[in-house]
Amino acid sequence: MKYPLLMVHGMGFRDDCAFGYWGRIPETLKKMGCQVFFGNQESNADTPTNAQVLKDRILEILEETGAEKVNILAHSKGGLESRYAISQLGVGEKVASLTTIDTPHHGSGTMDFLMKLPDPVLRFAGFCGDCWGWLIGDRNPRTYDVVCGFSTAAAEEFNRVVPDDDRVYYQSYACVMNGPGSDWIMAIPNILVGILEGPNDGFLPPARVKWGSFRGVYRGKGRRGVSHNDEIDLRRRPMNRDQDILLFYRKIVCDLCKMGF
Repeated sequence: MKYPLLMVHGMGFRDDCAFGYWGRIPETLKKMGCQVFFGNQESNADTPTNAQVLKDRILEILEETGAEKVNILAHSKGGLESRYAISQLGVGEKVASLTTIDTPHHGSGTMDFLMKLPDPVLRFAGFCGDCWGWLIGDRNPRTYDVVCGFSTAAAEEFNRVVPDDDRVYYQSYACVMNGPGSDWIMAIPNILVGILEGPNDGFLPPARVKWGSFRGVYRGKGRRGVSHNDEIDLRRRPMNRDQDILLFYRKIVCDLCKMGF
């Protein structure tokens, strides 16, 4: 790979906690010759706050490596933070490509539905998310605000004020579970999102995550499909005898290399 690779996590975990976000993926990419770095932003902080951390990380990486640019590989919410850093914080000239995996670029119809719940219920859920954020090292978690930002209306406004930078190559991927039995952790949200929006990875359907050059829907091999957790190698092992998420990431990197990134 021509440029260093910055891996940007989503919500739920951090790069620097004991149970890191990306499982076996970083070591696999390092063995392919990639210079791998992490965003180190907070888990549940808001997008502008985390985007500033990413800007600082990009500058640190370029100073450390002497490279002119970085490639960004972002999962879920991390894709929005990366887009914000590129568009609003002036690092577009320092980013060669942004690859997003199941990022809610167009919001979530399911979140629109959930936001009809009484506001105190949503705020309590947000407080619980903040408690988890504090537990794993966040200093300023804002789960309620972050989750409200996943509505389709908020996403539309975000896309209006955060335009793409023509100097950056944007591409996106979607993943889909083959049913609630694919991942017991994601079974209930998969059913709910399935009723409201159709096939999904446990959180998002493919139509909501397309951005830039859409590279398609990844289901892996066999009957299992790929969940939001599988996308980050949560279990640290192959999904079944013939399916390993590591192959997905190897292909992403190989394709970027072929494109000169």
